[in-house]
Amino acid sequence: MSTWPIHPLRGGVHPPQCKTLSNQSPIHSVPLPKQLIVPLLQHLGRSTEALVNVGDYVLKGQLIADSSSPISAAVHAPSSGTVSCIGPQPYPHVSGQLLEAIVIDTDGLETWCPLEPVPDFYAASATKLLDKVRQAGISGLGGAGFPTVIKLTPKAHQPIKTLIINGTECEPYITADDLLMREKTAQLMLGIDILVHILQPEHVLIAIEDNKPEAIAAVRHALDSRRYHVVALPTIYPSGGERQLIQILTGQEVPSAKLPAELGILCQNVGTVVAVHDAIIEGKPLISRITTLTGQALQRPMNVECLIGTPVAHLLELAGIQQAKRGRLIAGGPMMGFTLPSAAAPIIKTSNCILAATDAELPPPPPALPCIRCGDCAEVCPANLLPQQLHFYALGDDHPQLQAHNLFDCIECGACAYVCPSSIPLVQYYRAAKADIREQEQKQIKAEHAKERFEFRQERLRLEDERKEAERAARAERLAKTKAEQAKKATQADAASHKADAADDELKRLKIAASMAQVALRKAQKQLEAHDTEALKVQVEQLRVAADYAKQALELASAAMPAPAPAPSQPAEDELKRVKIAASMAQVALRKAQKQLEAHGTDELKVQVEQLRISAEQAKQALTAATATATTPTVADKPVKTELSAAEQALKKAKIDVAMKRAALRKAERNAADPEALAALQAELTHAEQSLAELN
Repeated sequence: MSTWPIHPLRGGVHPPQCKTLSNQSPIHSVPLPKQLIVPLLQHLGRSTEALVNVGDYVLKGQLIADSSSPISAAVHAPSSGTVSCIGPQPYPHVSGQLLEAIVIDTDGLETWCPLEPVPDFYAASATKLLDKVRQAGISGLGGAGFPTVIKLTPKAHQPIKTLIINGTECEPYITADDLLMREKTAQLMLGIDILVHILQPEHVLIAIEDNKPEAIAAVRHALDSRRYHVVALPTIYPSGGERQLIQILTGQEVPSAKLPAELGILCQNVGTVVAVHDAIIEGKPLISRITTLTGQALQRPMNVECLIGTPVAHLLELAGIQQAKRGRLIAGGPMMGFTLPSAAAPIIKTSNCILAATDAELPPPPPALPCIRCGDCAEVCPANLLPQQLHFYALGDDHPQLQAHNLFDCIECGACAYVCPSSIPLVQYYRAAKADIREQEQKQIKAEHAKERFEFRQERLRLEDERKEAERAARAERLAKTKAEQAKKATQADAASHKADAADDELKRLKIAASMAQVALRKAQKQLEAHDTEALKVQVEQLRVAADYAKQALELASAAMPAPAPAPSQPAEDELKRVKIAASMAQVALRKAQKQLEAHGTDELKVQVEQLRISAEQAKQALTAATATATTPTVADKPVKTELSAAEQALKKAKIDVAMKRAALRKAERNAADPEALAALQAELTHAEQSLAELN
């Protein structure tokens, strides 16, 4: 006998149990239906996608639908047969909507696919066992059908300290868990052992309401040496709700918007635990479940183990449905169930009961009256909410107030509607309000996503425009720079052209001056030979110095000319030809005059010969200059001074000599020449400086 302490449940009601209708006989088997309708969505979360096609032959237990989402549960073929249809089919939902399903025409052979059990689960890792649970497609069999593998994988910083096995089954009429605990006790114990091996909890509590004495005795007898606590709870509805059961067993209240795992507590329904046993020990996926068939419209109320996808009509025929007596056909119990629009809908993983009630048994609800503010609903609410306030806010679509009053903490147990004297269907209002809020939230999420996409697009376009503008600016800058460089080159070319013209003119002048100086020198030398006087000697010496200076000036001007330019144009070539002809004619005239002078040595001929010699010399110089210009045209950086006296020429020569000597000395110093060479260069520089000082 367990001595685990229990705590009272706030609120709750005591509706008629009506469980003896179906718990007096053992679990029955169901003849194989000719057709199975297997919906792709049988759980809370993302729908699966079909992995088979119409016409495919499938084996019993074969995977036929799966999803990549972690919040989903795989779907398997309940029996062997041929896929005859994949499309919208009747579905057990209050809306009566059709849902995608795989229809299998059974062949009656029940041929299994290969199974991979793990009989020695103690030797297997928790990861391997959880993967087997996921592959088996197990979802909660006692509630909304949340994928079991998600609940069995708590966060690393939230270890499970208390494991609660929920066998309360507090809803009236339903006895599926009661019969399961009686007849599959061994499987239940092994299933709990598997969960303990995975979670390593400190405490294991098996909660059963005290209106199931046979189940309590069977479970306690099967404990053997296991240190699990079987806790018999007072019968009250809805003690089987997850948060209500935690409050009863631990005294802790799960905070709003929190999960039990955050308190170190995990709850699992007994049917889910047996499904875990079948997946690990036998390797079988979840393809069948125990379902209660009850109600006074049935001749033989019972519990059956039926295949997932079995049409409800097939089960009603087995239980002896009396259509004349049948009123409402309810999926689930009278408190939390809903009316089935059609008996063609199939059994799914969360179908724990089919209630075929008579009108006397479950009469139609009377018309709703205005709320009288009696407060009965608030007294029985197990979630400690204010149902009447939620009702008013739901009528006014006041979503902020609904959320402020914790609408989503409502477990939709129906206790408030059960006690309402005005017969207000409060749960229907709450369900509709929840659906509206979820829809608005989805729209808001979609709007935010659309806004993010729009802003991202605008930012992308802005960056693209900035990039293009930067490229345009860069191209414009490069173009402007190119134009500036071209203009600069053109300006430099014009300046160089002007300098070249000036240099050419200056060079020509210097050549003429040098030629005239040579002519004057030769003439004075001849006079000196004829008349050897001191005055002539002085004159000859002066003319010689002047001729040397003129020659040096010509050499300096020639050296100052820049590097060769492109080939001369056609006018330059014509000018060169003309100069050549003129030079040749001058030489011919000079030779002719010289011959006449030899024949007739008169003074007039001498003067004529001298003039022709000067002309020939000038023509020769012009030819030399034209040839240099045509072949290696130069541009002077700085025009050479034209009017230079002899003294200026000598001074300039001395300065140039000093500059050259100084440059040679500096170059030798930079090149680290030997001391003797440096001394020689220093001596030459000193001598040049002395010469320059004398001229100054």
